[in-house]
Amino acid sequence: MKTFDTLATRNALGFDHLVPALAQMFTGGCEVPARHVHSLPLEGGSGVTVLIMPAWQAGRYFGIKTVMIAPDNSQQGLPGLHSTYLLYDARTGVPLAQMDGNEITSRRTAAASALAASYLARRASRHLLIVGAGRVASLLAEAYRSVLPIEKVTVWGRKLPTAAQLAADLHVCGFEAAPCTDLAEAVAQADIVSCATLSNEPLVCGEWLREGTHLDLIGSFTPAMREADDACFRGASIYVDTDEAWHKSGELLGPMSRGVFAASDVRGTLAQLCGGSRAGRTSAVERTLFKSVGTALEDLAAAVLVYESAA
Repeated sequence: MKTFDTLATRNALGFDHLVPALAQMFTGGCEVPARHVHSLPLEGGSGVTVLIMPAWQAGRYFGIKTVMIAPDNSQQGLPGLHSTYLLYDARTGVPLAQMDGNEITSRRTAAASALAASYLARRASRHLLIVGAGRVASLLAEAYRSVLPIEKVTVWGRKLPTAAQLAADLHVCGFEAAPCTDLAEAVAQADIVSCATLSNEPLVCGEWLREGTHLDLIGSFTPAMREADDACFRGASIYVDTDEAWHKSGELLGPMSRGVFAASDVRGTLAQLCGGSRAGRTSAVERTLFKSVGTALEDLAAAVLVYESAA
């Protein structure tokens, strides 16, 4: 069994290869059962949550990601989330590789947003606004640049020094990058607005968005989380990564419960976009919106890319 540490996993997942790998997996499909969620009680603490996420292609590969979420780790100076990925031969059950699950998760998440934008954003999009300055946010500019001519990047974060540091890092990578403090003004100027936060309250208001903008919402993966207000959905062409998004994200559940839009209003999923059964953007003035919650299909695509790149 091969072992891919953090650096080796990262190096194998360049976005110029990862985005096409996701597109191929969404087109071909794989089996993705519901994730397992378990709680490990901890005396005197909040305990540990365990997520087990399998996916497989019959006769090819079987993969499983295990995620350990320990909120109390911050008291010990440790990250609150750790994950690993195991890849097997689906024909024989032979273990093939163990990989850094954190790298797989963060990079496939950014790649999925870029893949969606390749269908939904205007082809001439050059100005990206990143809302958030965490791990996934730090990867978005590079991911988007693999599919669109992104030159200018504006970064907004709750803490200006953190946003400024990300902008400085992106400047080194060849972007015209700068932090901002006025989110409304930044939204109004951007071609693409990509949100990767853990916010429970809307950050982006629909009245700030100009026609033709593509809005990418990554952060809301529980019913309590929101990054965009209801107005962002009114009049927008809405797409999701998978049908599972309906059951998880407050970004969708909230507006739907208030009659802002219905499930039938959603234009399609990533699988439908990649497979060609649903159209993407149809005009330069159309306002598009993509909501993702993540899927084990993306993890499997990334893990297979890591393994086959080494082979």
